[in-house]
Amino acid sequence: MKNLGSLMKQAQQMQAKMTELQERLANSEYQGAAAGGMVTVTLSGKGDLKGIKIDTSLINPEEAEILEDLIVAAHNDAKSKADTASAEAMKAATGGLKLPPGMSLPF
Repeated sequence: MKNLGSLMKQAQQMQAKMTELQERLANSEYQGAAAGGMVTVTLSGKGDLKGIKIDTSLINPEEAEILEDLIVAAHNDAKSKADTASAEAMKAATGGLKLPPGMSLPF
């Protein structure tokens, strides 16, 4: 029974670390860029769009579709950075523990 108590304590500690990690990631911001930085977006660690900056030289009503594509590209760049940071933080927090597909922490 001593091992079970120790295991439960470790699980509680890991859950506390995961909660802290999720809060830290949620408060992080990631920037993505397109067109050499002429379009940038900022996302939270949860993927919420926080801001968009567009170089005024790109604002041409006749080329709206190009600008729309650049915004999507910048968003995808920022999302990729946020996902990578999240995966690296989770790997560090779990010590490389591989979870079964569909299982995430905290439970």
